[in-house]
Amino acid sequence: MKNNRIGLKLGLVISGLFLVVLLFLGVAVDRMFTSFYYANMRTETEELASHFSVMAESSEGDTMGMMGTFAEFSGVGIYNVRRDGNVMMHSGVQDPGCLSFIRASDVDAIYSGQKVSYLYKDPAGGRYFVSGEPVVKEGKVVSALYIMASTERMDRSLAGVRKLLILSGIGAFLLALGSTWIIAQFLSRPLLQMQKATRKIAAGELETRVDIGSKDEMGALAGAINDLAVDLQRYRDSRQEFFANISHELRTPITYLEGYANVVKERLYETDEEKDRYLDIIYMEARRIQHLVDDLFELAKMEEGKISLEPEWVDLAELTEQAVEKTKLKAGNKSLELQFTVQGTPEPMYTDGARMEQIVLNLLENAIRYTERGTVNVRLSFQPGAVKLAVQDTGIGIPADELPFIFERFYRVEKSRSRSHGGTGLGLSIVHKLTGLLGGKITVASRLGEGTCFELHFELEPEPREEHL
Repeated sequence: MKNNRIGLKLGLVISGLFLVVLLFLGVAVDRMFTSFYYANMRTETEELASHFSVMAESSEGDTMGMMGTFAEFSGVGIYNVRRDGNVMMHSGVQDPGCLSFIRASDVDAIYSGQKVSYLYKDPAGGRYFVSGEPVVKEGKVVSALYIMASTERMDRSLAGVRKLLILSGIGAFLLALGSTWIIAQFLSRPLLQMQKATRKIAAGELETRVDIGSKDEMGALAGAINDLAVDLQRYRDSRQEFFANISHELRTPITYLEGYANVVKERLYETDEEKDRYLDIIYMEARRIQHLVDDLFELAKMEEGKISLEPEWVDLAELTEQAVEKTKLKAGNKSLELQFTVQGTPEPMYTDGARMEQIVLNLLENAIRYTERGTVNVRLSFQPGAVKLAVQDTGIGIPADELPFIFERFYRVEKSRSRSHGGTGLGLSIVHKLTGLLGGKITVASRLGEGTCFELHFELEPEPREEHL
């Protein structure tokens, strides 16, 4: 476990908890056995005291001799004590000279008819259970009978029990250490795998995956790491593709600018008309670069949430009609039919008019760009509390497997034809971002070779009524 710190920590925690449980359990079992032995011996001593007091109350002459025999057989000491504390009779193995266990308060209690019972420790360190009972004759207490039983046998039994508990505890703890090591290794192995995987991912090996098949929290964490690796890989690929696309988009116009500017500078043209044509190309390519930079700047602001919106009450039908009018020239240049229809009762929409017009113009220009013949149909449908704007063309269409990616930056469906259709590859990405910022949703449906339809869905807020004074 040298390099498995979490396994070591986990093992120490589990072992510590197990040790604490063993200690509490051992103390509890020791107390239980001690209480049992003490209660059992106290009961035996009190029963012997009651038995001997009954014998002492007998009027038979040899009663004391029988009590002495029973005392030696039972291993206890018998003391028959007067009221003044003097011993009338002693029998048993205890030293008759050691009478410190006889206390005046206990003697008075016994002579008043009570029983006493307590644990006594003599000066030599021996421990005894002492039980005292009154000896009654003719209704009068004539003496106090003490029974003294050594706890040596009980202490030996308890020592044996404690030794067994200690040995059992050590064995259980050693077994727990082995089990804990196995458990800690088993539980920490997935974490070590995830640690190695995250280090590889951090080092740039984004193809790394964590293979943990469990369905618990470990499996969920492994799945999150794998998802993070996929997202990072997608981000890296998109970043590389972004830089590649930027380089590609800028290389061609810069090449044109450099080449035709050099032609004009070196006066390599023959007529003024040729010169003007070259200057027109320089101007168009400069406008293309400016348009690309503006789109990139606009998209960056939207992704950072720094774009400012100026909502107002807008007539969406009028706004859409104006956008259609602005693009009619481009459609006419390709002999395309541009249609606009409104369904339902038009309602004002509280939104940013300029951004909404930007969305409609981008969709229209995109439809015209990828449609060679046929129509571009714009439908505006008003429903209670909602509005739908659809832009449908009869263009080249989009393959089904490419539909999920068309809103990505610089994504082009016609890669083989590259820039032949123009555009920066950012229009649909801007439309997607702006639609989300304005609280709407955009969907797309397309058939390859038949055309594409973009649909925008917005919720309509009720227009506030003017109060007449």
